[in-house]
Amino acid sequence: MLYIGNHTTSSKGYAAMARQIIANGGNTFAFFTRNPRGGKAKNIDPEDVERYCVLSGENHFGKIVAHAPYTLNACAAKENLRDFARETMADDLQRMEMTPGNYYNFHPGSHVGQGAEEGIRKIAEILNDVLTEEQTTTVLLETMSGKGSEVGRNFEELRAIMDLVEKKEKIGICLDTCHVWDGGYDIVNDLDGVLDTFDRIIGLSNLKAVHLNDSMNALGSHKDRHAKIGEGQIGLEALTRVICHPALREIPFILETPNDDEGWSKEIAVLRKAYEETMK
Repeated sequence: MLYIGNHTTSSKGYAAMARQIIANGGNTFAFFTRNPRGGKAKNIDPEDVERYCVLSGENHFGKIVAHAPYTLNACAAKENLRDFARETMADDLQRMEMTPGNYYNFHPGSHVGQGAEEGIRKIAEILNDVLTEEQTTTVLLETMSGKGSEVGRNFEELRAIMDLVEKKEKIGICLDTCHVWDGGYDIVNDLDGVLDTFDRIIGLSNLKAVHLNDSMNALGSHKDRHAKIGEGQIGLEALTRVICHPALREIPFILETPNDDEGWSKEIAVLRKAYEETMK
């Protein structure tokens, strides 16, 4: 089954998000746990969660993918920023247990001149502080495009973080198609080769979700500019190969394209049709 949806707003609660995604033709979604620029998270209504659970069950939803705020930088040079990252992530993971067994995705961070090795150490340190034996949520490190001093610009850096995490069974990877393309991985002409490289360095069993985005930029540009499906440098044909690849089936595909609900509905319909025709 193809699990596909888009990034939506959490301001109206879980049930409202589910209803919107169903209207869009999706069966999974991503959402920010709080304002993407940070701040206090809204209280979760248990009755709203119950309504969501009914909707997700009736519509055969796949796992959903929460997203940490963009301002969370686990490898910041300033300790007050790292305190914010630690406290926010710990709070988010507690809140995620209201909808157990799902994913929590975050950008590893930017080392801002400290060097990638120190950034990797600091990210792993915070993960070791916040991950618990009891949690059912899997925390996902996102592949990054390599702009500025981003950590996670290649599979080796993500592997290095994972190697330093104590509770390895609690972490995984979210692959962003725009980011890896902008980072220099040619998923258009050599998807199998890219996935083989991922498997050799990280292990495909650790790939839990995909952000399905086209890119405005050329291969290896290190810029991170998302494009609508089929309107960028990756293209619909290559992205169809991604959703149909045997190693990627059954994981959630999340659209983060520059769109509104009408646009996402069209993209989901186009991708579903392409998937069904390819899988015949």
